[in-house]
Amino acid sequence: MTLVDTDIKKIAHLARLQISQNELIDYVNSLGSILALVDHMQQVNTDDVEPLANPLDQHQRLRVDQVTTVNQHDEFMALAPVSDAGLYLVPKVIE
Repeated sequence: MTLVDTDIKKIAHLARLQISQNELIDYVNSLGSILALVDHMQQVNTDDVEPLANPLDQHQRLRVDQVTTVNQHDEFMALAPVSDAGLYLVPKVIE
C-alpha cells in the first residue's frame, strides 16, 4: 500500500494533528515504510507456528491466593462524613 500526501493530510485531520508542508514528506516516507514492513510480514507463512504467551517458554510464578488483610469496610464507613447503605455520599458535581 502506498501513501500519498492527501492520505497523510486526511489521517492528520482525523487525529487532530497539524502537520506542516515540510513534515509531510517525512510522514509519507515513514508511514509508507511501516506499511511496507507490515505487508512483508503478512506474506510470512505462519501455519505451523504455535502461538506463544512468552517467547522464552517460562511459566509465571504466582503467589498463593490467600486473604492477607481483614475486612475494614465498617471502620472506613464510620469515618465518612455521610454514608448510606454502605456507600459514600458526596455532593453532586455534575448537573
